[in-house]
Amino acid sequence: MDLKGTQLVGRGSAGEILEPAQVESILHDALTPLTFDGKRVLVVIPDGTRTAPVPLIFRLLCDALTPRTQALDFLIALGTHPPMTEPAIERLVGMPAGERAKRYPQVRIFNHRYDDPESLRTFGTISEKETEVLTGGLLSREVPVRLNRLIGDYDNVILCGPVFPHEVAGFSGGAKYLFPGVAGPEIIDFSHWLGALCTSMATIGVRDTPVRRVIHRAAEFMPCEVLCLTMVLDGDRLHGVWFGAHQDAFVAASELSRELNVLRVPKPFRRVLSMPAARYEDLWTAAKAVYKTEPVIADDGEVIVYAPHLREVSFTHGEWIDRVGYHVRDYFLAQWDRFRDMPWSILAHSTHVRGSGTYDAARSLEQPRIRVTLATGIPEERCRRIGLGYRDPKTVDVADFTDDPDALVVRHAGEKLYRLM
Repeated sequence: MDLKGTQLVGRGSAGEILEPAQVESILHDALTPLTFDGKRVLVVIPDGTRTAPVPLIFRLLCDALTPRTQALDFLIALGTHPPMTEPAIERLVGMPAGERAKRYPQVRIFNHRYDDPESLRTFGTISEKETEVLTGGLLSREVPVRLNRLIGDYDNVILCGPVFPHEVAGFSGGAKYLFPGVAGPEIIDFSHWLGALCTSMATIGVRDTPVRRVIHRAAEFMPCEVLCLTMVLDGDRLHGVWFGAHQDAFVAASELSRELNVLRVPKPFRRVLSMPAARYEDLWTAAKAVYKTEPVIADDGEVIVYAPHLREVSFTHGEWIDRVGYHVRDYFLAQWDRFRDMPWSILAHSTHVRGSGTYDAARSLEQPRIRVTLATGIPEERCRRIGLGYRDPKTVDVADFTDDPDALVVRHAGEKLYRLM
């Protein structure tokens, strides 16, 4: 299969909602000309923190490819998220394990484990000189391209997932489902800290970013042929689907996502009540409620993350966050000798949540641009200890914010980016 000649197949627009039959037709047209006979195919899919019609895609790919392939398996792109349990996987793919075993007995579903060295393999290295060029001089460091070792067992990889504005890469989707989706800690740390150096405000909603360039360079080390199925959604409504080479599919989807998932407002707000979607089970994932509203918060304004269901800062990284806390980027840069050996993805998450601001090293004075307050199930003592504000969620009256012309209420926060006109 020569991917250089692979035609991009798909459609999408802000004014059209795609029905399952239309998605099936797109996949039929895209898959039919390609040679999968006797091939081993691995499909990389998002976890439960992304809105996507994964059950539909799972069924359509299984129906189309199991008769043609030697093997068809699925790998969940968890990045550093915790492994999914069997009940969670059943919800993700929309099919109980028993039914899967009957309909697709040879199909397997794997969790990615970024923290298990035995499950990883190095497929190449981005040199120190290359990273300096790719990042515009922001970082100069040799980066091993380590991925889930399953990648090396297949002839083809199909990356599947939605495209939304993203605080680290600019937009999610495409080869980002490899890095960090099924990658090792080195490139995860490198790419996330690079995004933090660039800042979320300068990155989110931008297609060509230093992080995206690193991702695309790393993808060149893939030992097998890579295809991509990108999707664009407005809420749970599917507006676009494209299948083809990963860069082509990503570009097409990011154009529509820019139209559908970026909302323009005429003025900044003093208060933002940002209500993360219920799919986010810890602050690590729910923090998108901050990232995607920060651009429309006035200086010294406040974002309140209103999510009574949240009880944990991070299931995976909570101890590190308790140790580091939440700080602006320059807090870390001014004390780099103190922080350089900590996981860079932790530092990146910290500064993305805290937002932009300054740090005066001479006076040890940190001045964030905005205030971040948690109205969640996370105890007040812990919120204060990690450097965030606290508000009892029982005191939050949504109507109070709705009726305030200087306040913005964002429901199901996490996938739409708010920008000033």
